[in-house]
Amino acid sequence: MSQKVVINLTTGHEDADRVTVAFLVGTAALSNGKEVVAFLTKEAVRLGLPGYGEAIESAGAPPVARLLEQFRDGGGELLVCPICFDARKLDKEQLVSNARLGGATPLWEWVGDQPATVFSY
Repeated sequence: MSQKVVINLTTGHEDADRVTVAFLVGTAALSNGKEVVAFLTKEAVRLGLPGYGEAIESAGAPPVARLLEQFRDGGGELLVCPICFDARKLDKEQLVSNARLGGATPLWEWVGDQPATVFSY
């Protein structure tokens, strides 16, 4: 069984349900001893900035801000697509502590030679 999990996320405020499910899956994987990276593309890159997740909630689910905190505290990493980030003219100096800019090559380096389980939202 794979010990690495990749969560591929493309949405932010425009789809609270997808963001919520992505981080519910990610935090569950971390609590089961997996290494987890969330690969953020398109509008999801904004989740790498402080405060962005605070306004995202799905009815009946934990707030995304709490899920992001649990994800960080559990060792989850946010790998933020640099092309998407730069296209939105965002400031890389503001990235949260568990986020870093990285595209396809850093993602493959993180996965390495081991198989990874991938979830895409």
